[in-house]
Amino acid sequence: MVTYGLDDKPPLGESVLLGVQHWLTMVGSTIAIPLVLTGALGFDAAQTAQLVGTFFVVSGVATVAQATVGNRYPIVQGGTFSMLGPALAIISVLAASNASPTVMMRQLQGAIIVAGLAEVVIGYLGVFGRLKKYMGPIVIAVVIGLIGLALISVGQITSATQNWYLAGLTLALIVLFSQYLNTHSRWLKLFPVLLGLGAAYLIAVLLSVAGVANIVDLSPVASAPLIRPIVPFQWGMPLFTGSFIVGMIAGMLASAIESFGDYHSVARMAGEGAPNERRINHGLGMEGLGNVFAGIMGTGNGSTSYTENVGAIGITGVASRYVVQVGGVVMVVVGYVGYFGAFVTTIPNPIIGGLFLAMFAQIVGVGLSQLQHVDMNQNRNVFVVGFGLFAGLSIPQYVANVQAAADVSFQAGLASVPVVGAVLGIPEVANAVRIVLGTEIAVGGISAFVLDNTIPGTREERGLTAWEEITEDDDAFVPFHEEFLSDGPSRERQVGDD
Repeated sequence: MVTYGLDDKPPLGESVLLGVQHWLTMVGSTIAIPLVLTGALGFDAAQTAQLVGTFFVVSGVATVAQATVGNRYPIVQGGTFSMLGPALAIISVLAASNASPTVMMRQLQGAIIVAGLAEVVIGYLGVFGRLKKYMGPIVIAVVIGLIGLALISVGQITSATQNWYLAGLTLALIVLFSQYLNTHSRWLKLFPVLLGLGAAYLIAVLLSVAGVANIVDLSPVASAPLIRPIVPFQWGMPLFTGSFIVGMIAGMLASAIESFGDYHSVARMAGEGAPNERRINHGLGMEGLGNVFAGIMGTGNGSTSYTENVGAIGITGVASRYVVQVGGVVMVVVGYVGYFGAFVTTIPNPIIGGLFLAMFAQIVGVGLSQLQHVDMNQNRNVFVVGFGLFAGLSIPQYVANVQAAADVSFQAGLASVPVVGAVLGIPEVANAVRIVLGTEIAVGGISAFVLDNTIPGTREERGLTAWEEITEDDDAFVPFHEEFLSDGPSRERQVGDD
């Protein structure tokens, strides 16, 4: 059930809290990605803090842009794991040549800027939008399902060193507030994530202060600067290398496939029809601009739609774009105010892990719910879904094992991929193929797409007829600039309006 729809505008105070809740759900990934990068780059503590703040600023600006002039969905933008793989590969090559950390970052900036420009072209030329008529509920179910399933291995969830009781407490509180007690209190219905995280964090602080367990360290907050300067090209002017650009474009394509699934997922959770071609094109085009902005600001990573926040919409029923816009402003403030960013780093990993369990489970369920439009009594549909999910989980694992077995230089790792390295002998192509085959969403989505469009089956059996009926009309999405120039800015519905 949707409490606040796309055009609803809750009171400002409530919107701020709801926006902060969105911000908290993406904290784990927004911190994890820069920490992985800084570890590989060899950044010191000050540079690490600077990079975390930069991630928040880029995420906030990209989120406001997407919700306002992009696809206009309440979907948060942030760093992407799809582009983290090629980034680490680039760093590996540069480290072997004894490049400095800032030179490595400048190379990442250049590759990300070009990859972003490529996504701008893909988006605004309508490449993915044209593919939409071939991507029915079977393909979307596999893609969205894998978005959640692929995140099982996230360290905050599977690490054997976690405080299991703290992760379990966080998960139990979120489930309790969102599923069992949500009808008893409006606050529990709207803020289950915020209340669950807050209660678990408070308990962790009390245990630490009492000396029972050393869980929370608040010293980073005390030593943080009031204002953290974050400016364009703060690491230096970008550098451009062909092979690095090819690898980053492959990561961008995997990210675009994930976002395609996220658009359908958020529409489903918001109680809206499936996104039309125009909305998809504008969304991916804006994500490309977000990547360019990330490259200019120097995150060493790109920008994509955040799956965690899609899950938050499903749990809370709050699908207001205004709330997400407010949350974007909060992220920008957090990035520039040193105390806030430092405070976020004190949230223990077990609490983030408990949050992720609830969020990702919601996403998997939403993916599988797409199959309600499909005749699952037909063996071809059962096979396509099963094969897409299993291939999406198994083939990337195989590629990862091959890469780990090589355990040598980047070039040797490429050559270890069967056929690609040995036959083609082109590192750039091999790198691109390795990245795509190592991405669960790309493998599963492509597999399901090919099988669903080649195995004989009627449109009714495949769910395409029902899919067309629930897809929003062509005029349902009006870009912000066209709306503004024609009729003036639209007035979003205030809650309580007649």
